[in-house]
Amino acid sequence: MSNPDAPVIVSCALTGVLANRAQCPAIPYTPVEIAEEARRAWEAGAHVVHIHAREDDGSPSWRPEVFAAIRDEVAARCPVILNFSTGSLDDDTTLQERMLTEVRPHVAALNMGTMNYAKYSDRRKDFVFDLIFPNPFSKIKRLLAAMNAAGVKPELECFDTGHTASIAPLVDMGLLKGPLEISFIMGVLGGLPTSVEALQLQAMQVPAGSTWQVIGIGRIQWRMVAAALVLGGNVRVGLEDNFYLPDGTMASSNGALVERAVRLVGDTGRRLATADEARAVLGVAR
Repeated sequence: MSNPDAPVIVSCALTGVLANRAQCPAIPYTPVEIAEEARRAWEAGAHVVHIHAREDDGSPSWRPEVFAAIRDEVAARCPVILNFSTGSLDDDTTLQERMLTEVRPHVAALNMGTMNYAKYSDRRKDFVFDLIFPNPFSKIKRLLAAMNAAGVKPELECFDTGHTASIAPLVDMGLLKGPLEISFIMGVLGGLPTSVEALQLQAMQVPAGSTWQVIGIGRIQWRMVAAALVLGGNVRVGLEDNFYLPDGTMASSNGALVERAVRLVGDTGRRLATADEARAVLGVAR
């Protein structure tokens, strides 16, 4: 369900797990660096920051103490809504469950299905990477149980239409309760293509009263942001998803990407949500 008259919530994915400073010098690694990027995103107009924890050398981290340090550093700088990742290639979710229980972010991302996760290079005529991203229902249920126990709002990340359809049985089981927050990731090979038609199909599956956002991967992100705004959705930008501004210039910070997204909100005749409106829509009180 879409409402083009609803105020827009802008999220920013600060870090990612694959990108590094050789690709983009602005990628933050340490809790202080991540918090500074969160502040820049907040000051530019973002309501939510999505974060993958890193060790100081840039490698992925699942240590709850790293997430706690990020939480504290961000909170000292701005009141942005924190969305922490729970995605991993392992079936063991012990560290993710500990993070949810001990750190209690406002929101946590939840991947809604297994998929091929790849990137293809036309120039190389080969795959840049080629992974299986395993997210069976047993794993989803464990993470949801931990989120519910900790009072953490799940953000449902759907890379394909089957992932979106998988929401219904979890609602029927009582593990998910509306209003839901749903994300449509577009541009990962193995998932949805980057087309307006594919986004429309996903938006048609959103339960009444719930909200959705688009996450475009790569430079095509800006077209998907524009499409989502026209269709009545929310948007996510950030260095996890795309390094470049619409003119092809590499962004100097996450804040630069948010500034451009906020401008698009106005250009499409939409209104940016206030901080209080975003918290109310997402059901984030604390």
